[in-house]
Amino acid sequence: MDDAQLRTVWQQRQFNDGVAHLGGLLGALLKRDLAKRVRQLSRLAEIWDELVPPEIAEHTALESFARGVLTVLVDSSPHRFQLQMLLSGGLQRDIQARFSGALNRVRLLPGAFQAVEITPPIPPILP
Repeated sequence: MDDAQLRTVWQQRQFNDGVAHLGGLLGALLKRDLAKRVRQLSRLAEIWDELVPPEIAEHTALESFARGVLTVLVDSSPHRFQLQMLLSGGLQRDIQARFSGALNRVRLLPGAFQAVEITPPIPPILP
């Protein structure tokens, strides 16, 4: 046997610790779980925009959704109070009825955020 063949045999007989395989599995797991959370938060954002009055919704930002708890940032105390009254008055039940997942609670937190305006794309001008 020459050196190249010996080296190949030696490499094949080395213990494979599975680090590369574990990395691939973790990546797939995180990708699947992250995609699920993004879909859930996206669906909750659609429902939120439909049900929450615009004058209050513009002062809120959905921060996260985990373990059945939707966390919402509200930029001022008066808007937070109004939103809390709406949620306890039936808005939370309406959101739960429209959402296919398990929504146990809506948690309101004071917080500042920057509003992001999404403008529709400008269609190209045809000659």
